[in-house]
Amino acid sequence: MTDFLTSIFSTDGVLIGTIAPFLLVLTIVVFVHEMGHYLVGRWCGIGVKAFSIGFGPELLGFNDRHGTRWKLSAIPLGGYVKFVGDMNATSTPPDQEELETLTPEEQRVAFHTQPVWKRALTVFAGPAFNFLLTIAVFAVMFGTYGRYVTEPMVAEVRAESPAAVAGFQPGDRFVSVDGTQIDTFADVQRIVSGRAGDEITFVMMRDGEEVTLVATPELMEQTDALGNVVRVGIIGVVNNEELGQPRLIEYSPGQALVEGISETGHIIARTGQFLKRFVAGREDRCQLGGPVRIAEMSGKAAALGFEWLVQLVALLSVGIGFLNLLPIPPLDGGHLVFYGIEAAIRRPVPERLMEGVYRVGLLLVLAFMVFVFWNDIFGC
Repeated sequence: MTDFLTSIFSTDGVLIGTIAPFLLVLTIVVFVHEMGHYLVGRWCGIGVKAFSIGFGPELLGFNDRHGTRWKLSAIPLGGYVKFVGDMNATSTPPDQEELETLTPEEQRVAFHTQPVWKRALTVFAGPAFNFLLTIAVFAVMFGTYGRYVTEPMVAEVRAESPAAVAGFQPGDRFVSVDGTQIDTFADVQRIVSGRAGDEITFVMMRDGEEVTLVATPELMEQTDALGNVVRVGIIGVVNNEELGQPRLIEYSPGQALVEGISETGHIIARTGQFLKRFVAGREDRCQLGGPVRIAEMSGKAAALGFEWLVQLVALLSVGIGFLNLLPIPPLDGGHLVFYGIEAAIRRPVPERLMEGVYRVGLLLVLAFMVFVFWNDIFGC
């Protein structure tokens, strides 16, 4: 019995070592996302009935002076902001009969009676705040700790690797990769890692002259800092301390902010690239994980230290923001598509069409959730 309790409640146990960090990470990301909807909605003059972290029965809560119910709910796997006029937590449009149940004051501040630009701005604010959180985290990290970088030099070429076949030589320096200027060896890794199977053009500096080489990265399994096995593209070149000349770059607050924006942009681009390749069947399905995988990563990050946990918050936040912008109802991106159509045709999308699309979108979202749960538990 003692061993069982230790396995649950010790710092290495399931509750404190895994579940607690997972709930902390998820709660921060969800709170920031929903706070984006809330703050911009209020700024646009939209009434808010409820702000919830979690779904299901309320565990505790309070009403503020504006009449908003702030609450913590029983199922801590998400959250929502319920605006005046919403008939459920997904903000699907009410029908005319439901709108008539609102008082004149409620109709004035109801979400669905607002101009389309206010609704679009309020919906977009959730993912936008997720991106801002990621930018803020990276900016603070860069401003506090700086960044170690190495020169983009080739110290060694692995035999029979794509780089060897393409003609790379020790002493070559990367100038550009597929037209993108290269400043550090990490820039090369960032571009190549997500392009396995793609033909990539490299411009190298060799003996004072530029040489153009073409190589196709191959997949290789690697273990990241959190112990996850990931499959990334490599061309088979190695850097070392002598040629790489590792150094620490320190940033001013303004420079750290710029680097934070740049790093967040790289992650967004890499996420989009991954999903595009995944849909085309060119990425390993086991690279996609759900709540179970995130919980495991949270526990490992917490064990490595606070900085790792904060970085996981940043990565999860940008991922949640990106996924919510996919043009699939009932995600934020699906709402934005309807608002875009409404703005273009100058009238709301027909209710029956919208309802049918929402149902299809909901099925797609549920199917994706089942898929990642299966990956987490049985598939990989």
